[in-house]
Amino acid sequence: MPDATSEDFEAAAAIIDQALLDLPSLPVLPSEAEDILSISSRERHKWMGDGRLQSAGTRTVKLRGRSKPVTFHVFDPRHIEHVLDSNLPEIWRAEDVATSAENRRRAAGKAALTRAGKRQAKSTADPATRDEISEAVLEGWEEFAAEGLLR
Repeated sequence: MPDATSEDFEAAAAIIDQALLDLPSLPVLPSEAEDILSISSRERHKWMGDGRLQSAGTRTVKLRGRSKPVTFHVFDPRHIEHVLDSNLPEIWRAEDVATSAENRRRAAGKAALTRAGKRQAKSTADPATRDEISEAVLEGWEEFAAEGLLR
């Protein structure tokens, strides 16, 4: 700025100082949180759903070129700082891997029980009944075929 406008310079400096003081209290956007914590959007959504990553509220903006406004969660900078300092993303990832392994093990056991139940049901079926079904003769089949309905 030119030297002649020192009042303008002081006013601009005061505005900038105030903006810098307010900066730590501004909410963190989702993309910023992903960058700061080095996480994916899938992890962010999952951890928010689990309650591990806490939202500080939502913001709704109308973007150019979109017909509807977009609503997204924002985060408290102190919470993001706590998560980063405590290295919680690594701990949460390890918990997610253990949970996934447990869920796969439980599903495999359930599938094995289902298969065993089906095998047991097939083996306990009355063999005479199965023979009767396979030897059943349809009555009136000749008349049906004679009318030409099976072309």
